[in-house]
Amino acid sequence: MPIVPAHIKFNAIQWAITLIFVALIIGFMTFAPHTFLHGRIYIAYLSTIPFAGMVAMAMTMVIITGEIDLSFPAVMAACGFAFAKTFAVSGSPVLGLVVAMAVGALAGGLNSILTVGFGVPAIIATIGTQFFWRGATVLLANGLAVNMADIRETAFHHVMVGRWFGWLPAQAVWFALLTMLFWLLLNRHVFGDHLRFCGDNTDAARMMGIPVARVRIGVFVLMGMVTGLSGAMVCMEMASWWPTQGEGYMLLVFAAVFVGGTSVFGGKGTIYGTLMGAIIIGIIEAGIISIGLSGLWTRMVYGIVIMASVSIHALLTKYSA
Repeated sequence: MPIVPAHIKFNAIQWAITLIFVALIIGFMTFAPHTFLHGRIYIAYLSTIPFAGMVAMAMTMVIITGEIDLSFPAVMAACGFAFAKTFAVSGSPVLGLVVAMAVGALAGGLNSILTVGFGVPAIIATIGTQFFWRGATVLLANGLAVNMADIRETAFHHVMVGRWFGWLPAQAVWFALLTMLFWLLLNRHVFGDHLRFCGDNTDAARMMGIPVARVRIGVFVLMGMVTGLSGAMVCMEMASWWPTQGEGYMLLVFAAVFVGGTSVFGGKGTIYGTLMGAIIIGIIEAGIISIGLSGLWTRMVYGIVIMASVSIHALLTKYSA
């Protein structure tokens, strides 16, 4: 049987995930036309999907490298807290964002020390750091939320999460720009090749002269910084920080990545797939409620979509090999 080039396999996977998205939209339009034939729902999606979508983009890079990061929900809370306290002290949301991303980079650096430096498996190391960051943040905050109502009066709030032209959520624009940046890194930069080589075969990558340790450290730090950006933007959108921030993002992020076709074994993945995965996962809950079903159906439908998507990806990979 002839070998099918990898780019053709991934084109098929991208077509498959696009068809799943189209099928969902058509289904929701058919059963809930009062909601899905009007623009309000799509503006709402543009305001909510980007926060988890940004983290999913960074997680795609981590998983392609053959690593995993389970600490990001707690890191998001820690970064959000750093942003809120910095803004409260300095009155500068710009400085708050810098501090939040620095805390994220620190968290990514800690993950890389444990995994790259000490050789602890990433899944174990990041479970430990998740407990550490969540516990440290709750202790520092005394378990209390932080009100940030004044941030709505700043110009930076409008730039980052305001409504441009009176309707377009700014976070959707930043998400689009970040998506393009990650696509360029993965597909048009040597860094993307290094990620795939490391995820596919670490020993072979090392023999080729690829700085495996630096690549692994880099993706963990990048993951932390993007998590810090998302955490700060969530605080700006809600004008508050709360101790449980980030807890609902674990399912959303991993579902977006794996529905999008990124291989759990590393070495393979696409930014477009993760983008479509983030959109699909982001629209399901509101779609279910709009067609008249209880919100209790949400997790089951998530499961069906995830199982269907990964099964399609597996079949396309198997029969095109």
